[in-house]
Amino acid sequence: QQQLAESGGGSVQAGGSLTLTCVASGYTYSTHCRAWFRQVPGQEREAVASVDSSDIITYANSVKGRFFISKDNAKNTLSLQMNSLKPEDTALYYCAADHKYCSDLPQSRDFRYWGQGTQVTVSS
Repeated sequence: QQQLAESGGGSVQAGGSLTLTCVASGYTYSTHCRAWFRQVPGQEREAVASVDSSDIITYANSVKGRFFISKDNAKNTLSLQMNSLKPEDTALYYCAADHKYCSDLPQSRDFRYWGQGTQVTVSS
């Protein structure tokens, strides 16, 4: 089993920045895909960004050029730098991981491990 714990959420005005961090513990070996998802009440959880063990990165079109995902394998951490935040970025953000390689279009069903989520609220 692998445990994931997110931090760094909060409230910010539009145009501001936040950095989310996810720390993995437990069985982290052979984790080939790590990702950030977000969810708004009443909507499906959507992938924001993913990175696999070959450092191949994908972003949702809605965040390209504004969000940047990175990982530190030595520290078992995953980060999401979010810039130029918009009110539509308001959501509960989740860290996810799986032993399979990332697909081109990550789906929530592809991930075994999840954090508890951290709220990001962007006001206009």
